[in-house]
Amino acid sequence: MAIKVGDAIPDATFVVATPDGPAPRTTAQIFPNRKVVLFAVPGAFTPTCSMNHLPGYLAKEAEIKAKGVDEILVTSVNDVFVMGAWAKASGAEGKITFLADGSGSFAQAVGLTLDLTERGLGIRSQRYALIAENGIVTALAVDPNPSAADHSSAEAILALL
Repeated sequence: MAIKVGDAIPDATFVVATPDGPAPRTTAQIFPNRKVVLFAVPGAFTPTCSMNHLPGYLAKEAEIKAKGVDEILVTSVNDVFVMGAWAKASGAEGKITFLADGSGSFAQAVGLTLDLTERGLGIRSQRYALIAENGIVTALAVDPNPSAADHSSAEAILALL
């Protein structure tokens, strides 16, 4: 069953790229006592993710944070090295936090996986965005078409803040 508004963010551990190498970052470190926007993409460096979804959040970063958001995060079922490279290549390093969900455990825990095996990508995350306050989902937007970032775009999330 997919996560929904009113649900608590499940316990999970991501991996983030740091100057000292890969480091764990847990949902218990990210979500309590904060307001965060988390958006998920099927894959780093993929066309819609890199040319549409991520750039929208980068362009709207200041507007989103002006609405009281403490941190903007992106997650994907990619390893920490790919996510770190994507952060650098996109110019989003230090502005948006890149959370590697390499095994897809978070995507599974929130019930938002996407089977792209036929396209050679395996099990990935659906494209979605959520707002969480103190670890509770207050808004959730899932794109029905993984090739479009409409419902989960930065503009759509700004309208929900």
